[in-house]
Amino acid sequence: MGAGVIGAAGPDGAPVGAAGPEGASAGTAGSGETCTGTAGPGETCTGTAGPGETCADTAGPDETPPDTTKPDGAFLSAVPDGAPAGADGQGGTAPGALLVVGDVVTDIVARHHTPLAPGTDTAAAIRTVPGGAGANVACWAAHWGCTDVRFLGRAGADAAAWHEEMLVRAAVRPHLAVDPDAPTGTVISLVDAAGAAAERTFLTDSGASLRLSPDDWSPSLLDGVVWLHLSGYLFFAGPSRETARAALAAARARGLTVSVDPASAGFLARHGPDRFLADTAGVSVLLPSRDEAELLTGLPGPADAAAELSRRFPEVVVKLGGEGALAVRDGQVLARVPAVRADARDSTGAGDAFTGAFVAARLAGAALPDAVTEGCRAGARAVSRVGARPAWRAPACDTAREGR
Repeated sequence: MGAGVIGAAGPDGAPVGAAGPEGASAGTAGSGETCTGTAGPGETCTGTAGPGETCADTAGPDETPPDTTKPDGAFLSAVPDGAPAGADGQGGTAPGALLVVGDVVTDIVARHHTPLAPGTDTAAAIRTVPGGAGANVACWAAHWGCTDVRFLGRAGADAAAWHEEMLVRAAVRPHLAVDPDAPTGTVISLVDAAGAAAERTFLTDSGASLRLSPDDWSPSLLDGVVWLHLSGYLFFAGPSRETARAALAAARARGLTVSVDPASAGFLARHGPDRFLADTAGVSVLLPSRDEAELLTGLPGPADAAAELSRRFPEVVVKLGGEGALAVRDGQVLARVPAVRADARDSTGAGDAFTGAFVAARLAGAALPDAVTEGCRAGARAVSRVGARPAWRAPACDTAREGR
């Protein structure tokens, strides 16, 4: 399973070798709000083009138009409103880097306001945006103030350069293995835009993302890293599971904090809860959803499930969607944080946003309950926009360079 490498960041934060296997690099697509097709009633199509497309860059009513310029060697920093003190990516000094190992995919988000009509047409607003649970976590961590975020993943040659560009624009240092045989993973997200929670259903083709192999991994990727986050999707396929276990072992040998988000109750059920628990032995922080926590333990109720999981993992944070989140250590609930009210447009990536902000806050020195609060705030922000990534901003490039 041969692969080239695209976007391995150099020591000054500049991506090295941004061109794909044929020497062509992606154009200047905006992040998080790219579009394809036409907008449905009441929708504004925003952003620039997905891979291989062109589209006018027009901001929606609540969005700032992205700056399509990126000076050579500079990262565009993304600073959220109300980020935790000392974690804004400009005022504090990060104790070390975050490395995320996981999936990167192309999301096709279809928001429909009426029930799906089998056998005929259903009007929808459709957008093509960058996604993948692991890549989303990395982008949200950078957005929430983590000043050195790195990402390892695998994409197909069809869209690797575009994904590398989107990660760089989100202030993430990408290291993408380019798969010469499999296409980039694709997820079709069907979003019930008429529902209050904007609930989504996924159709998933993992493509190259779960072909991340041990050959793509090197312990040197942990140099300067203090926290490793592994996307749970990695554990659901043979090659990527071996890679995740190698990364986990290397991180444990260095005494690093390791977190895992199980990522998918459906895939977790097919993989087997006991097998997943064995694969993740030694993880420091587990961040399941309510369904995933209950599936892993067989216990009804998130508090009881979290308490049981805390016998295996030092910290357990259970995401409860519209009910907020709770954190458990040593069998004791340390925090119950309510959800932040939001006008839900698309719930895709809300859990990834929670995880990214939570990790960023912990790296900035936040206590466990405060980090959970930051996760809930990020989750609320995620559901209020279309797509699984945060909006990126382009403050002074010298500041972005200094943050690296």
